[in-house]
Amino acid sequence: GMVIYTNSGRVKKYRKLIVELLLAAHCRDCTTCVKSGECVLQELAHRLGVQTIRFKNTREYHELDTSSPSLVRDPNKCILCGNCVRACEELQGIGALGFAFRGTEAMVMPAFNKKIAETECVNCGQCRVYCPTGAIAIKTHMDEAWEALADPNIRVVAQIAPAVRVAVGDHYGLTKGKSVMGKIVNALHRMGFDEVYDTSFSADLTIMEESAEFLDRIKKGEKLPLLTSCCPAFVNMIKQHFPMLLDNMSTTVSPMCAISRMLKRENPETITVFIGPCIAKKSETLDLNIKDNADYAMTFGEIRAMMRAKGVELEPEENTYQDSSVFGKRFGNSGGVTNAVVQCFKEMNAGIEPNVMKCNGAAECKKALLLMKVGKLPADFVEGMACVGGCVGGPSK
Repeated sequence: GMVIYTNSGRVKKYRKLIVELLLAAHCRDCTTCVKSGECVLQELAHRLGVQTIRFKNTREYHELDTSSPSLVRDPNKCILCGNCVRACEELQGIGALGFAFRGTEAMVMPAFNKKIAETECVNCGQCRVYCPTGAIAIKTHMDEAWEALADPNIRVVAQIAPAVRVAVGDHYGLTKGKSVMGKIVNALHRMGFDEVYDTSFSADLTIMEESAEFLDRIKKGEKLPLLTSCCPAFVNMIKQHFPMLLDNMSTTVSPMCAISRMLKRENPETITVFIGPCIAKKSETLDLNIKDNADYAMTFGEIRAMMRAKGVELEPEENTYQDSSVFGKRFGNSGGVTNAVVQCFKEMNAGIEPNVMKCNGAAECKKALLLMKVGKLPADFVEGMACVGGCVGGPSK
């Protein structure tokens, strides 16, 4: 029989006070914040009419954590909502972030105040997805890209991940689920990219190589199950959490690296820029064990910002990019690599029905690797995707 008022004068008064208190202990450099215009705290302040801050900011200033190849952590913009902690622990099963101290001294940080790069962070970026402010942001490579594009003597080539072709259209309010690859190619050419390649084209090449490697291991009966190497966050998890399983990881490079190698074989001075929804790719570009790797990995959010700066809009263009199989295009979905391997086995007439496992999200990946560690994983092939849904669920579409 209770009657609860959720929008009364008193409730609005206290909401406004709470937001004012949050802003009082918050960095308010909104004009230069990467989250400006998309910040939940900023939107709440506008909605509630917070125009002045009556309270003095007494919080100690904390240095930015730029140690990660993929993320920048700014404790001065944290509002202690705990979303990043829950995403890291409950959604992804990593636990790289947590709460420290109490009361007004409370903070979100890695254990023992370590740098994020010193933790078991796999660079999946899901903490960034759930952060309502600019406390966790993507480490950008826009300046490096602009510098390369401005040099007429440098050949700059873009490659576009399968998951981008539809997500871009959704962002611009175009037909849901429709590929706008031609429009993206057009926009990138006008921004100054010399050539544009479809990464799903090299996904076909990658799966042929990975299938051959898998078949060879089955015949030899060694280093099984085979762990896929296309998701860099999954690879990071193996390296950091389960180094004893490194021999089981596929030696086949990801599609991003494969197409970069192809381009640099033609011209070693070529700058290759990968564009996708994944920020873990930024850590993959720094892997010194991969020869002729991509130079920069950028999210479409970064490319979108560059398009705005250049005044470039999406316009139609005839599809002149490389085509690929439907299996290559589905690499961005969880299970896409596995389906491609199974299909490749059929076309090779291998006569083998592989026992496969698809891990959807970092938590499932970790569970499978734990079972594998103790020898209780009933699979010959394990596809790991750290983001739920695969690359299409990446932290920046």
